[in-house]
Order: sequence, then structure tokens, then C-alpha cells
Amino acid sequence: MALDPAFLDELRARTPIAPVIGRRTKLVRSGKNWKGCCPFHGEKTPSFYVYDDHYHCFGCQAHGDVITFVMESEGRTFIEAVEELATAAGMEVPKPDRAQRARAEEARTLGEVLEAVQASWQRRLYQPEGREGLAYLRGRGLTDETIAAFGLGWSGEGRGGLVAEMAEHDITPAMLLEAGVMRADEDGTPRRELFYNRVTFPIRDRRGRLVSFGGRILGDGQPKYLNGPETPIFSKRRVLFGLDRAREGVRGTGAGAELLVVEGYMDVIALHQAGFHGAVAPLGTALTAEQLEALWQVGPAPVLCFDGDAAGQRAAVKAAQTALPLLNVERTLRFCVLPEGEDPDSLVRRDGSAAMAALVEGARPMGQVLFGLLSEGVRNPGPEQRAALRRRLVEVAALIPDKALAAEYRSTLLDSFFETFRRGGGKGAARPAIATAPVAMVDADLQRQCILTAIILEQPVVMGEVQDAYCRLELPADIAALREELLDLYDAQGALPPAEDLAASLSATGLDDVCQRVRAVRGRRGRGRDEDDLFGTDPRREWWHFYALLNVGRFAAEIRGDTERMCAGELDEAAWLSLRTRLLALDALRRGGEDVDE
Repeated sequence: MALDPAFLDELRARTPIAPVIGRRTKLVRSGKNWKGCCPFHGEKTPSFYVYDDHYHCFGCQAHGDVITFVMESEGRTFIEAVEELATAAGMEVPKPDRAQRARAEEARTLGEVLEAVQASWQRRLYQPEGREGLAYLRGRGLTDETIAAFGLGWSGEGRGGLVAEMAEHDITPAMLLEAGVMRADEDGTPRRELFYNRVTFPIRDRRGRLVSFGGRILGDGQPKYLNGPETPIFSKRRVLFGLDRAREGVRGTGAGAELLVVEGYMDVIALHQAGFHGAVAPLGTALTAEQLEALWQVGPAPVLCFDGDAAGQRAAVKAAQTALPLLNVERTLRFCVLPEGEDPDSLVRRDGSAAMAALVEGARPMGQVLFGLLSEGVRNPGPEQRAALRRRLVEVAALIPDKALAAEYRSTLLDSFFETFRRGGGKGAARPAIATAPVAMVDADLQRQCILTAIILEQPVVMGEVQDAYCRLELPADIAALREELLDLYDAQGALPPAEDLAASLSATGLDDVCQRVRAVRGRRGRGRDEDDLFGTDPRREWWHFYALLNVGRFAAEIRGDTERMCAGELDEAAWLSLRTRLLALDALRRGGEDVDE
């Protein structure tokens, strides 16, 4: 029966988990937490940890809360475990109301309908009409034991045979429609079977209850794979194919006990047959937040194994983006990259389970692969592309709600960004010197690049407004390295430190020489009386002035685009203030006689 979530939350709050688990295995303090030998598998070295509200075994991957522990350790149902804990806590389990009882009865009835259909289809697979389906499954390398274990079947030709057979069990077409195995006309009348001429795959929820079917057509029909529709007991967003088996399969150790997420029914079944008992798959859709939550209830770090093609790459990116807002320090994802053109089923059949085990054991943490996923296809980017990618990396890291974890991801992503797209080698590498000839002999654009950088060193507060434009500039290698350090500091702290602290930080990273040289160029150039009149004490307007001088036409075009967005109401107050500053800089250029496109 369904229970009020508020009641369950209060029950967990009133029931400290460590004493409950301590009745089964000896626990000792480990910092703020507890540890001991796992009660679910034999071990001599403790790998079972108990936290404030859950437990986790790093040996067999057992994981759950206090209710789960009572269920798993005592073999009780959910309700039995709740009742036992409620009695100990002095709480009374609430009785279900009439609506709850009606929903429970409906679910029981639909489940019974589906089980009757399953028995029919499973039997048909071994009759003459199912010969083609059985040959297909055996041709995919499945043994009769595996076919039986997963309850695979054959739906028949869809000419009324199922309706007639179910009538003998007092199951009506309306009940078949409600259970999701028949289609309805426009007026809602059940007319024909949904699955026909298909190999059928029973879909069960995490407790092993039959909730729907999937089917694969043989031949050229479309769609190749078909899932049952949404029903009162089935939601594609919440169910993972094979999760009922995977919950038990991840109890052991090694690659075979990893919780693996693959793409299709046959991948799951082939992997189980090959000894990978933790394999599951979403139901023809991208991995959802609800499915991720279900996975993390089984294990803290599932391995995503997507096909080695473009579609698999897109699926991996989508899964990562879905997972980011849900991550915390105790749950994450790992990624297993399959060879291009391969899926788990074909890999196991061709190269054996050892090849798959090697890939699983080499699965990489999400933090290591996220940069590669997000930068896929970026080759030799220009300043605009680098700026856009860098902004995307920062925005992606900000999706993580845990601030400390978000900061770690941001740092990791930006380190990868600078390592991959750095010009002039890594930090601390030898850098070409800026020309030290008299100012008249220094290239005008180089002067402006030095001045822009020097203004940021003198007035670090400017960085918040100009960082995107600064990132787009093509700079000499040594100034580019300084820029990368400045951007790194800005992203790590959300702002640059005051000028003195910034100078000390840059000096500690070996950038003192380049800082002195850009300041020297700015100092040699000096500042005329006219510029004092133009800029006053506003370093932002001065920065935009020299930025514009590098490419007046581009600067005017950028302002024109932002002005259009402002008129459309797309700019916030901060963006408007920045636009106003740039408009003043543009006006100064016009008064100075620069050729500016009106």
C-alpha cells in the first residue's frame, strides 16, 4: 500500500540507523561515521560504512536507508519493515484511505491481467507460431535458460487470438486496453492488439512486478522496438529494464557486479548472460532524473555504457546534463566508452566477456570525461569559439547544487580547457618576451593588448564586466598565459582579488615578468590630457576604448547587436550599464575622428 511520504520521513528521523545495523554487525567509529564488516557478503576487512541516514558497502555496493536495511537483512516486505520500525519508534502506521485502496486494487488487477498475457506469450514462443521468434533469439546467442529467465515471448499475429484466450480468464478487451496491450479507436473502443508479430520483453519494476511489455518486430516493419503506453502502473520515466535483477546482481565484486546502464533490451540480456548481472537500460528514451534517482538507490556510481556512435555520444551528453543538478559528494556517474560501431551485445558476442570487463574496469569518473563530452567537435577554435566553450563549462559546473562540488567541477573543467586550448605551453613554461624596443617601434595592436591587460592588473574589478570580450582576443603567447591565469582566478573566486594580492598571486605562479612588461608598455605610453577628459576616473570606459581600437568595426557591430537586444527587453540592469559604458567609449572614438560605422 502507498504510505504518506511525510510519515516515512518522520519514521526515518526517529530511527537512528547505526543502532539498527549494529544489531546485525559490529560497528566502530570512523570519524563522524561508523564502519564494520558487511552483513551482506563475507569479508575480513571492513568496507561497510554507516552514515547519518544511509549505509553503503564499497565491497558489494549494498546501499540504502534504515527501511531498506531491515528489508534486505530480514527478508521483509516494505510494509513489514515499516511496521516493525514504527512499532519500535512508538508510531502508528497510517491506514490507507478509500482512494488509496482503490488505486492499490487497480494496480493488482492490472498486474494480474499482464501476468495472464505474459503466460500466453511465453507459451506461444515455443509453439509453431513462435518458431521465427525463437530462432531470432537463439541466433542472437541467447540460451534457452536465459530466454526463460527473462520471460521472453511471442505475441502472435494479432488477429484476435489474445482476446479470445483472455476471455477464458474473464479478462475483457477493456481490461487489456487499460493494461496497455491493445489499441483503441478514436471513440476509445478497444479494437486491435498493440503487439503482434513481435518478440516480447516483460518490463518489471524494481520490485519485480510486471508493469508493461516491450516488443521487437521481425522483418522490415516500424517501429523496430515498441514499448507499452503509459498506464496507472507504468511510467517510462521511472522504470529501468532489468533493475529488479540488478539490485541483486550488484551484491558481488568485480566488473560483473557493477551497475551498468546500457541502451537496449538485448544489451541487458546479453550482458546478464555473460555474467554482468548489474545491467539495466532505459526504455527507448534518454535517461531521466527519475531513473537516475532509482539507480542511485542501488549504487552510488553507476557506469554508463553507451554505443560507440554519434547517437551514443549525444545520449552521454544528455545523461551528464540531466545528472549534474542531482550530483552530490556521495553519488555520481562513471562512463565506459565503447568502440565505435559496437554495442555491449555485439562486443560480448564477438570478443567475449573479458573485453567488456576491461572496458568496465576502465570506466572514468564523470569529472574526467565531462570536458571531452562538452567540447566534442571543437577543433582549432578561434577566440569566439573558445570564449563560448569556456562560458558553457562554467555554466555547466554551476548546475551542481553542492557549492563545494560545483567549485571542484569548475576547476577541473577549466584546467582541461586551458590544457587543451592553451597557446604557448603550460603554466610556468618559457614564454616569448614582449618587445622591449622604444614605444614607437612596438606594434600598435600589441600596445593596446598590453594596456588592456595592465588596466585589469591595476583595477581588477573591471574583469567582471569585460571577461567575455577579453577572452575573445587573439593575444601573444605570454599575455595569453597571463590572461588564462586571471580568468582561472576569477572563476575560482567569483572575482579577482585586490591589485596587491593579485600581483602576489601572479608572481607566485611565475608570471611576474610578463606583468611588469605590460605595465611598462602602459607606463611608456602615458595618458594625455584629452584622455583624462574622456575617461575621467572610469577604468571600464578606458578599457573599452582600447578594446575598440583593436577593431572598431567589430566593436560597433557588438554594440549594435546589444542595443537591439536592449530594445527587445532582453538585457538585465548589469548588461544595460555595460552597454552604456561602451556607448560612451564609442562616442569618444567618434569625437577622436575614428572611422566608425554609423
